[in-house]
Amino acid sequence: MGRPTDNPKNNSVKFLADDETFEKLKECSEKLEVSRAEVIRKGIHKVYDDLDKK
Repeated sequence: MGRPTDNPKNNSVKFLADDETFEKLKECSEKLEVSRAEVIRKGIHKVYDDLDKK
C-alpha cells in the first residue's frame, strides 16, 4: 500500500498522444515540478471549469 490519502487514485486512464502533445506534457511536468499524471489532472479540471462559463 502507498501513503494514506483522502483522495485515492483508483482509476487508470491510458491515451495516445502525438509527439508534440507528449513534449508539451513533459515540459509542463518539468516546469511545474509535478508528475505527468498531475499535469493531466490539472488540465482536466481546467477544461471542466471552463464548461461552466459556456
